[in-house]
Amino acid sequence: MRNSEIDIHFLKKIMKGLAAQFGENCEVVLHDLTLPYDKTIIAIENGHITGRGIGDPGTNLGLEVLRGEIESGDRFNYVTQTKEGKLLRSSSIYLENEDGEVVGSLCINFDISELMMAENVIKSLTSTNLANHVKEDFVNNVNDILDSLLQESQELIGKPVAFMEKEDKIKAIHYLDKKGAFLIKKAGEKIAKFFDISKYSLYNMLEQTKNKKNDS
Repeated sequence: MRNSEIDIHFLKKIMKGLAAQFGENCEVVLHDLTLPYDKTIIAIENGHITGRGIGDPGTNLGLEVLRGEIESGDRFNYVTQTKEGKLLRSSSIYLENEDGEVVGSLCINFDISELMMAENVIKSLTSTNLANHVKEDFVNNVNDILDSLLQESQELIGKPVAFMEKEDKIKAIHYLDKKGAFLIKKAGEKIAKFFDISKYSLYNMLEQTKNKKNDS
């Protein structure tokens, strides 16, 4: 993400302003999505909220946007949870260059855990739509996202890999592709090993999922 595409200096000033306005419970993150996905964070305020720092990866939601599965990636005031159990009220804004290509994102994660416990007192500050709950993985290693997606694909099929038929595996691989799993570096090797198939079989199955999508 070059300065000519997005004014990074200005965005960093906005980040500092938001963090100062809302305090230490407000994490603000700037991602450069032109970088490899395992190190997209180029600036962060109050990183203790999710335990991340500069050089750490984006989340699973960013993968879906880069994969093109979501037409408009911007999300506002959604509820998610860290692996430590912190409840966050979040917004993610995706940044585009002049050609309309997504090159970055600015994300706000406000820890409302303590506010939720005092909801009867400060209800106006903690009102959330829990029906708008979105699963988002905050990680320090991009492979943790892949592990989570693999588990989700198995849950989608509803049976262990050892009992999956070929069509089950094709369906699971299609799900992983939609979620952007193959954008992760060396994902193919790990996915093939998970489903106990060769990389050649994996990419054949992946091609079949794309053909089915085109036929439909």
